[in-house]
Amino acid sequence: MDDRFRERARGIVKVLALLTLVYLFLLSITLIGESFKMMGRGTAESIMRTVHNPMLGLVVGIFTTSLVQSSSLTTSLVVGLVAAKVLTIPLAIPIVFGANIGTSVTNLLVSLGHIRRSEEFERALSASIVHDFFNVMAVIVIFPLQYFFNIVGRISIMGAGIFENVGGLKLINPIGAILKPVAKAILQLFPNHPWIGVVLAFGMLFFALKYIVTVMKSLVLHKIEVMFDQYIFKTTFRSLMLGILFTALVQSSSITTSLVVPLAAAGVLSLKKIFPYDLGANVGTTITAFLASLATNDINAVTIAFCHFTFNILGIMIFLPLKNIPISMAKIFAKWSMRYRFVPILYILLLFFIIPLIFILLMR
Repeated sequence: MDDRFRERARGIVKVLALLTLVYLFLLSITLIGESFKMMGRGTAESIMRTVHNPMLGLVVGIFTTSLVQSSSLTTSLVVGLVAAKVLTIPLAIPIVFGANIGTSVTNLLVSLGHIRRSEEFERALSASIVHDFFNVMAVIVIFPLQYFFNIVGRISIMGAGIFENVGGLKLINPIGAILKPVAKAILQLFPNHPWIGVVLAFGMLFFALKYIVTVMKSLVLHKIEVMFDQYIFKTTFRSLMLGILFTALVQSSSITTSLVVPLAAAGVLSLKKIFPYDLGANVGTTITAFLASLATNDINAVTIAFCHFTFNILGIMIFLPLKNIPISMAKIFAKWSMRYRFVPILYILLLFFIIPLIFILLMR
C-alpha cells in the first residue's frame, strides 16, 4: 500500500512539474514576443510606411514580423495603415504574405534549445522548419499569381463584402490572461531595457525545454504517445482543426506551433501529425487581424484581413495533398544540420533578417 501511495505521489508531482514547465515554456515565448514588441513596434510601422512596390512589401513583411515576433501584430498594423489610407490594398497584400514567413522564426528559435542533444534536436528542428518550408513554398507559388492576376485580392474583396458594416468583436484569450500580465510585470522591472526580457526569456526557454522532455519520458512516454497519436492528432483533419481552434483561442500561432516542438523532440509526435496542425495554426492566427479590421468599419481593412485568410486557405489546398514535399525537405535539412550545427542559425539570420534588410535598404 505504501509503495502504491509513493508511486502515485511521484506521478502527481511529475504531472505538476510538467505543467509548471509548460507554463514557463509558454511564458518564455510570450516574454520574447512582448520584449521584441517594445523594441520593434515603432520601427516596424515606420518601415511599412515606406513600401512602394509588392516585392518590397514581401520582404518588409518578413523582416518586421521577425522583428516583433508576431504575425498577428504585423497584420493588425497593416490593417490599421490600410484603414488610415497610408497603404493601398495591392501594397498591403505582399506584407501579409511576408508575415506568414516571418512568424515561423519563433519555433525555429525554440528548436535551438535542443541543439546540444542530437536526436532531440533533429526531431525538434524538422518539426519547426517544416512550418517555414510550407510558408516559403506557398509564397513562391501564390505571390506570382497575386502579382499578375490579383487572385488573392479578388477573392478577398468578395469575402469582405459579406462583413461590410459589421461592428468590432473581441475574442477571449484565456492563455493570454495568465501569461501576458506576468510577462509585462517582468518587463516593467526593466522599462528602458527590453533586451533584458529577451535574455531572461531565452534562459527560461532553454531550462523549460531541457526538463520538459526529461519529465515526459519519466511519465511513461508510450502512454503519452498513444494518447496524442490515437486521439488528439488521430487524423489529418483533426490535427488541422486543432491547429485552427487552438490558435484562434490563444491568438498566437507562435505559441501554438512552438508548443509541439518539445513534443516532437521527445518523439511523441511525428512530422506527419505536426504538418496539418501547423497549417491550421496559420489559418487560426488570421482571426486577430480580422477582428481588428471589423473594429475599423473600413471595407479595405476587412479586405486585407481576408487576404491573410485567403492566402493560407489557398496554401493548404495546394500543399496539404503535396505534404510529402515539405516534410521530406524538413527531414533532409534536419539531418544536414546534425553535421553542421551552424546551418540552422545561419538560415535564421539570412532568411529572416539579413537578406530582407538588404532588400529593404536597396529598394527604399
